Amino acid sequence: MINQAQKLQTLVSSQTKTAKNTHFIAVTSGKGGVGKSTISANIANVLALDGYKVALLDADIGLANLDVILNVKMGKNLLHVLKGECGLKEILIPVKKNLILIPGESGDEILKFNNQFLYERFLSEANELDDIDFMIIDTGAGIGGSTQMFLEAADEVVVVTIPDPAAITDAYAVIKILSRFKENPLLLLNMVKNEAEAVRIYENIKRVANANIKANLNLEMVGFLEASKEVAKSIKQRTLFSDEAPYSTATTQIKDITSKILYRLERKVLTNKNDSFAGFFKRLIEHF
Repeated sequence: MINQAQKLQTLVSSQTKTAKNTHFIAVTSGKGGVGKSTISANIANVLALDGYKVALLDADIGLANLDVILNVKMGKNLLHVLKGECGLKEILIPVKKNLILIPGESGDEILKFNNQFLYERFLSEANELDDIDFMIIDTGAGIGGSTQMFLEAADEVVVVTIPDPAAITDAYAVIKILSRFKENPLLLLNMVKNEAEAVRIYENIKRVANANIKANLNLEMVGFLEASKEVAKSIKQRTLFSDEAPYSTATTQIKDITSKILYRLERKVLTNKNDSFAGFFKRLIEHF
């Protein structure tokens, strides 16, 4: 008799053959308050404006706030789907053209909810997201159990920090953990004065990492965002600065960051196998 693991593998394989290749980008940080969620939402928005179909997954355990940033009302979330209380399609929130929000709640509770039958049902519904080009995963700060699982499963990981000693120290701690399973994490400097400050912080972190991390780590700076009134205003007004201030320095910088991530993913396209939301979720539940 085919066991449950084989059933899941067969189900995912059959869907993956017909699904579009989805790229998974995790945005994380060492501590809260560094602008991680704002950056996640605006990267997703830039991709959507470029015509890509994008899903934004709120995976910030206990502090899910993308519904606030995007100014949308959230009802049920991913946990309700896994409990069998609703279908996946019912929780998807259309934000704008080409952009949807997948609301999450307590990742810890999701990880404890291990019902094989409902996982099979969930995966069978995952074709609702077969046409997604990118999934941006807004993880929790730090390296908790569930956060690390999202980071391991993602194609690219972006670590966000700011010019604050505590934030930089915590970002380094995340990078050190990441080096166990990601050779090329990306570093994004937020709320900096200028490019010179961003480069200086990046080079300091890289120097310490090269001296103390034995793994084959190639930390790359994907870009920076200067502190700006446009970003601060958008946060207060619950809007996206890439929409409200399309010609601002902040929007130019987030577009440059997004372009660099796209270039990285394009270089990997020939070596990566086809992946889908079902395949991504299967990689997560294999850790249970």
